[in-house]
Amino acid sequence: MTATGTSTPSPALLPPYLNEWVARQRWFASKGSVPALASIGEWSLPTPDAGVRIRTLLVYDTRADDSSAGAASTLYQLPLTERTIPLPGGDAALIYAAPIDAAGPGLARYLYDAPHDPAYAAALLSLMLRGGASPAADNDQADAAGESEAGTTAHDVTDSRVLRGEQSNTSIIYDVTDAAGRPATPIICKVFRALHPGENPDVAVQTALARAGSRLVPQPVGSVSGHWTGADPHTPDAQTVRGHLAFAQEFLPGVEDAWRTALTAAQAGTDFSTQARSLGAATADVHFDLARVMPSQDATATVRAATIAGMRDRYRAAVREVPQLAEHAASVDRIFDRAETANWPALQRIHGDYHLGQVLNVPGRGWALVDFEGEPLKPLNERVRPDVPLRDVAGMLRSFAYAASTIAMDFPDHDPAAIAHWAAECRTAFLEGYATASGHDLFAQSALLDAFELDKAVYETVYETRNRPTWLPIPLAAVRALCAAAEEAPPP
Repeated sequence: MTATGTSTPSPALLPPYLNEWVARQRWFASKGSVPALASIGEWSLPTPDAGVRIRTLLVYDTRADDSSAGAASTLYQLPLTERTIPLPGGDAALIYAAPIDAAGPGLARYLYDAPHDPAYAAALLSLMLRGGASPAADNDQADAAGESEAGTTAHDVTDSRVLRGEQSNTSIIYDVTDAAGRPATPIICKVFRALHPGENPDVAVQTALARAGSRLVPQPVGSVSGHWTGADPHTPDAQTVRGHLAFAQEFLPGVEDAWRTALTAAQAGTDFSTQARSLGAATADVHFDLARVMPSQDATATVRAATIAGMRDRYRAAVREVPQLAEHAASVDRIFDRAETANWPALQRIHGDYHLGQVLNVPGRGWALVDFEGEPLKPLNERVRPDVPLRDVAGMLRSFAYAASTIAMDFPDHDPAAIAHWAAECRTAFLEGYATASGHDLFAQSALLDAFELDKAVYETVYETRNRPTWLPIPLAAVRALCAAAEEAPPP
């Protein structure tokens, strides 16, 4: 199957109804404003459905300026289907219906958000399952090509639906059959809304792990990548860049993530140490495989200094928003000083945004790690950079603390001491599982782990101040505890 790319000699402004629709979408970055979108190009997909046209626009907001958090450089992917007759059951996905006198016989009158349209969903997955590429053309400004991963049994789509609740992307769930017409493993395809040049970490990391034989990640099905030019309105002569547009993998239906599993245990006062220990081991196994199949580098003095300098900068910036942090300045410096002179492991690819919500509890299979895109607020070049595995360890430790604090806040009649004990047991078990599976002495790296945990807690204070002020005491308590422990620790 071929995805056809078309050229746009100069950015074409989109009609007002599309601007107004995009402004209401959860994935649009400049909340509270209506954009003035311009298209730099588009790519299309063929479909056997009569009266249906599928095209995907690549657009940026010409109204965005330097005060809107870099929205001017954000390139959005806007998949659309145009239909001559209404899509049955598609009212919620309808973007625009042209007046009767504005469209002649046989012309499209109805415009839909394509992921909700079965015609688009089937065409997109077919591009990945069967492969395909847009024809080369010197003046094309956008094209797309699908790549399939060997081993998938999917053959035909029987149903598709959009996953609810996502913010930065749009995911389509597929029910599929194999070549013999029997039900096959369902598929989930993530359509990236904000596009970035280079490999998307979620695609690159999960694919590398699966090819290495790991069963601790969902198995990839395929991906779509594309190239485009002129994404930034301020650099119309920008070079052609390439990036990922969509990624499909096996879907694990009816499973809970580790966050929900842990919350259920914490609320009931049920021991969770066995699960936490196995999660620690699974995390270490994934780190081991990542070090095997993806680039790593030594933690030189320059790298160590730059990493700790970044932590200090984030702390100073956080103090401006969370003044309560200022009283810990001396202890924070002590923690970072100890970390810089500690024994560092090699830097490698990591998960990057690791917490209980990024792990699925799959019956009969165990833990499965998902969403390797990294911290979404970081630039892509930082998310793909080798890092210290202890950053992931620190993220999971903070997640256990959040699970316990959530129960303490939601159920004030629970014994606080019992909840704190539950969290401490989870923490110890996770570290034991990680240390046993990895062979690393985490006690010898405690100074470095403290720094990463402090860095994460400082980040959380800013997040909670901006989004959930009533939750601010949770990360503040973590900062206070880490700093108190630093005062009691012997000098390095």
